[in-house]
Amino acid sequence: MELPRYHRMRRALYRLEGTSCPSCSRRFFPPRAVCPACRKGGLEPFPFSGRGTLYSYTRITQAPRGFASVAPYAVGMVRLEEGPLVSAPLADTDGIDLSIGMPVEMVTRRIHEASENGPIVYGYKFRPRLRPPRQ
Repeated sequence: MELPRYHRMRRALYRLEGTSCPSCSRRFFPPRAVCPACRKGGLEPFPFSGRGTLYSYTRITQAPRGFASVAPYAVGMVRLEEGPLVSAPLADTDGIDLSIGMPVEMVTRRIHEASENGPIVYGYKFRPRLRPPRQ
């Protein structure tokens, strides 16, 4: 990811911040400028809780360029408590039997190192939930 884009996306990458439509109350991740449901603009920032359930997953054994050092790894689709479906790497899954519907939570982790002189890219991943959410 190029540096200017990385800095524009840091709220989404570090805080899981999306947008919410004030007209129809739908929530989106990644952030959008216009609501695809009601076609209204002026969407507002919305911080997601980072909690959800595992919707689907797979294990990657032959990683693409730039990710070979972390292979094998798991990638999943997570249904957030607030509604959107998010694709993300799964963390802390060694020795854990992943299952559809398992509760997960967002964590910030290193995604990859760009190059010898480039930045280390951090972002969101999901891991199996360690404790029940606070009520």
